[in-house]
Amino acid sequence: MKVKLLMVGKTAQDYIINGFNDYQQRMIHYLPYETKVIPDLKNTKNLDIEQQKIKEGELILNQLQNSDFVVLLDENGKELSSVNFAHWIEKQMFTGLKNVVFVIGGAYGFSASVYKRSNFKLSLSKMTFSHQMIRLLFIEQLYRAMTILKGEPYHHQ
Repeated sequence: MKVKLLMVGKTAQDYIINGFNDYQQRMIHYLPYETKVIPDLKNTKNLDIEQQKIKEGELILNQLQNSDFVVLLDENGKELSSVNFAHWIEKQMFTGLKNVVFVIGGAYGFSASVYKRSNFKLSLSKMTFSHQMIRLLFIEQLYRAMTILKGEPYHHQ
């Protein structure tokens, strides 16, 4: 199974970039993994929030294949413990999925068309985080899930 992380907008903060890159390097030892950044929309002054979500949604949908299993990182998604997330990942591996695409939307979330295309919604917390911070939190949790599945000592119970 290949995991892809699709993100809207580039990361500007060095501490997020450095942490993200560290965990991204660790991930290559566990499964095929890639990231794709969709550039921020330009000239959004004349667009309301819904129009921005629709335009970002079109860009997100253009990056997806029909066979992709799409997981939205969404504040209203299902919350899983780290161990349960690891078991969820393992289950996806055993179902024979070829591609699981995790999507981090822009600052305003997802359009209705992206919600409709999704197969699963995952929340990392009841708290709200910036879409920039979620990148680092998610990749750390994905790495943690891999170490749990391999029985490595990174995760302590």
